[in-house]
Amino acid sequence: MTESLVTYAARDGVAWITLNRPVVLNALDTGLAAALADHAERAAMDPEVTVVVVRGTGRAFCSGMDRTALAAGTIGEPFYRHWIRALNCLEDMPKVSAAVLHGYSIGGGLQLALACDLRIATTDAVIGLGATRHGVIPDGAVLRLARLVGLGRAKELALLNDDIPPGEARAIGLVTWVCASGEVDATVARLVDKLRTASPTANAATKRLLHESFHHDPRALIEDVVKTQNECMASWETAEANRAWREKREPVYHPRPR
Repeated sequence: MTESLVTYAARDGVAWITLNRPVVLNALDTGLAAALADHAERAAMDPEVTVVVVRGTGRAFCSGMDRTALAAGTIGEPFYRHWIRALNCLEDMPKVSAAVLHGYSIGGGLQLALACDLRIATTDAVIGLGATRHGVIPDGAVLRLARLVGLGRAKELALLNDDIPPGEARAIGLVTWVCASGEVDATVARLVDKLRTASPTANAATKRLLHESFHHDPRALIEDVVKTQNECMASWETAEANRAWREKREPVYHPRPR
């Protein structure tokens, strides 16, 4: 039986999306991009899921575009449409998305990570772009990268195509945490635990408004902010937070009460 190019599992409020072409270091082709988009949409629509973790099997997170497929002419618009659908879904979903970068996390691998809200990198991660060396643009990064690291550093990464060490990537805001390769599972578990101390409704609304702030005059969003705050104040999470305050304990948002 042919193994899935991308696997999906959801348990205890967390969706795990795993790139599964380890023989080619999880290189991207049209089939993988389509499966990634489908699973991202599945996680986005699951009301039980509040956190989405994107990982890669084997020795790498993702080594970028499948160069064999690109050279053979089998990478075209269908690939890019699925790829855009996957990245936009991870960026826009009302859940917190996180990528785990280990080994080669280059080209499309870094582009995929940039579409996520948070990024964990291992100390052995090789991080960089490289698209223009192959005659293409870093399509998943060119519209996101400068927002994270500033225009000057974005140009440096995208035009010179140098790899950046994980520690330096952390220093400029390209990744959120750096950990030893043997500490990935524990680091992800700590991330999930930390996210569970926050209201899923408030996190989703905060993520949306942060994104909107890049597209509009912030003052034009004031009414949206007020409306959203009223919705949060009326949520079960705020009721739980208020109850916890009175009872002198931490609020419990997971699992959601039935």
